[in-house]
Amino acid sequence: MTPPPSPGPAGLIPHGPADLVVTGCTALTHDPRGEIVFVDDATIVVRDGVIASVTAGGPQPPPGAGHVDGRGTVALPGLVNCHTHTPMVALRGLAEDLPAHAWFNDWIWPVESNLTERVVGLGARLACAEMIRAGVTTFADHYFAMDEVAAATEESGLRAVLGHAYFSTQGPEGRAASLDFALRQRGAADGRITTCLAPHAPYTVDEADLAATAELAGEHGLLVHIHAAENREQTGNSLARHGRTPIEILERAGLLATDVLLAHVTGLDTDRDLPVLRRAAERPGGRVAVASAPRGYLKFGWDTTPVRALREAGVPVGLATDGAASNNTLDVWESMTLTALVQKSVERDPTWLTARQALDHATLQSARAVGLGDEIGSLAAGRRADIVLVDMTGPHTQPVHDLAATLVHSARSGDVRTTIVAGRVLMRDRELLTLDVPDIVGELSGLLPELVDRSHGKRIQEYEG
Repeated sequence: MTPPPSPGPAGLIPHGPADLVVTGCTALTHDPRGEIVFVDDATIVVRDGVIASVTAGGPQPPPGAGHVDGRGTVALPGLVNCHTHTPMVALRGLAEDLPAHAWFNDWIWPVESNLTERVVGLGARLACAEMIRAGVTTFADHYFAMDEVAAATEESGLRAVLGHAYFSTQGPEGRAASLDFALRQRGAADGRITTCLAPHAPYTVDEADLAATAELAGEHGLLVHIHAAENREQTGNSLARHGRTPIEILERAGLLATDVLLAHVTGLDTDRDLPVLRRAAERPGGRVAVASAPRGYLKFGWDTTPVRALREAGVPVGLATDGAASNNTLDVWESMTLTALVQKSVERDPTWLTARQALDHATLQSARAVGLGDEIGSLAAGRRADIVLVDMTGPHTQPVHDLAATLVHSARSGDVRTTIVAGRVLMRDRELLTLDVPDIVGELSGLLPELVDRSHGKRIQEYEG
């Protein structure tokens, strides 16, 4: 069968000879209602970095076209890491088994005062390699020295939504630097880089700066990517100090009238905040979305993102990992599995979240969350050719009674065989083609002693929640 087109407006379908053809796979597609449809023995034709067709059977690759043999695999839209800090892989495992205030104040913010552009660049490259191997084709990053992250994105071949983070303690220069980066790097890496404004959080960016950010976002058509209501303690502290929740502060500052991506939101006050987010989701134009990184919440002993309530309020929830300093991994596949399991536990409902719903959050919902819902997140004509092939021949994925359940609960990120972005193969048969991991690790390792030295007693910020 030929699957129906993906929901939402599609891009132009290119004509002319194929650049790449994937044959013999089972393709995960979406019907017009957004429901998942698996197409057996599929052929995916790519032209100019865009999917030209997804059909059952289909033509053999023409002479001159690249070919990927997909037999024994399932083709998925590339996964999206909706909120991370890629350079923080350099801090993986450094600060463990700590509450959030000690993790920030005693370890992460002192160490981050030692950051150099070279460490940021190497960390970002190592993170890109990890994500390519795990089937992530797009990531949303929110950090410092972001020109280095942009360079790593271009070198790796990945797609990214990048924002230069700032605090109000930096003065007007912090906000200006965030805007400057967003305008300079917008559309870089042959269009694979989208940019955003990145105020850190309502507890580190004052309301005047938040309001100014909202005005800049509207003026320049930029997404705003911000941490918000990360845990219940933050929400309680915000109510005690300001009489408003973090979400209410963002609303009063005008940020919820822009395109905004909220990271975490595990501290949501459902009575006060859900009506606010529902209003934001229903307004014409603009968009509000949430990025959820369940592994980190389990480590910190936090509540989890209320996915069901947000989804019922019309707020897309994308999947994320946060930085590897807190999450230890950039494995969005694990985030998908944990989301399905943790939601069943917190809702006390084994029928929620289903495997198909989890796949929806990992694909279309995540694409929408980062503002690319019309370009990626679905294998359909007119969408960007961001494709991953997942090996289904291992003993842990056999036999297959329910393919969606097998993908979510049995397959692993290590089963990703091939990763393709914009029609370019970045990993083939588990071999990385764009980054040299031993060289990256070798140079980064030599810089670690100076990076983790906390004897200077400085920190880049104070965490009070």
